[in-house]
Amino acid sequence: MVSGTQMDWSLHPQLAADTVPVGDLALSRVLLANDANFPWLILVPRRPGLTEIIDLEENEQIQLMGEIDAAARALKSVAECEKLNVAALGNQVPQLHVHVIARRHSDPAWPKSVWGAVPPVAYNAAVRDGLIGALRRGLQFKSIHD
Repeated sequence: MVSGTQMDWSLHPQLAADTVPVGDLALSRVLLANDANFPWLILVPRRPGLTEIIDLEENEQIQLMGEIDAAARALKSVAECEKLNVAALGNQVPQLHVHVIARRHSDPAWPKSVWGAVPPVAYNAAVRDGLIGALRRGLQFKSIHD
């Protein structure tokens, strides 16, 4: 198991470049992927040195599952999707992170994987900010201040 404090933690540069912060849950930073093709959250446990879910202490694994549940429910409510894809891959970015992706039969990758299906499309700022606001209300937290 890897131990450490939130103070030792930092977000991987690739995740920072590809996302917009939504807020912090007890364990995880919640990010919105900057790809308007798919409403897509990424949860990153704020613990240093993690690559796998099994690297978390057992109680933190349970906490992460609860946070995935909360994020998935909020995203499904806001995005009104038909399917949720949840995955912790880490093939490109080694830092532990969990994708929660809202899928619709009408999305440009359906029914295949979203990775590499179509080029990412940046959100219109107003649409992005509205989505983040709705997600914050659904997850019942305020913005983070870096």
